[in-house]
Amino acid sequence: MQYFSKKKLVLPEGYFVNSSQIPLAKEVNKLLANCGCETFPIKPLSEAIKKSNFFFTIQSELKNKLYGFVRVTSDKGLNANLWNLSALPGKNQQIYYSILLQVTLEKINREMPGCSISVQAPVSSFISLEENGFILDPNGIRVMGYKL
Repeated sequence: MQYFSKKKLVLPEGYFVNSSQIPLAKEVNKLLANCGCETFPIKPLSEAIKKSNFFFTIQSELKNKLYGFVRVTSDKGLNANLWNLSALPGKNQQIYYSILLQVTLEKINREMPGCSISVQAPVSSFISLEENGFILDPNGIRVMGYKL
């Protein structure tokens, strides 16, 4: 099933989506920790980011800080996996999640059409995941883990 956005979301002024500058694993870990997610050893996380098919970050023009992150791996045939979806807690957390999901799903739709999509994400992202068409907890399946 192809993804078509219902509406174009806009980041707050002064923030931007970046997919070209590889984020520091230390900064990704800090963001993951702020979301209540598991953190990872720096070297394996850095390698995982570099070996991903693509990633997106949300950053501020004024501060060298991550406000959102997601990375994608895929076999480019059947499956695309979203890993480490995270957004800084606060008043804009849901918009960060939604924008990360929107740009990620649009890219998968363009470059990997027909792929089944799975997501590793914290509870704080569930509202945005549902708003973007994901079905949470199908058939009582709750956990999928992968150690870096």
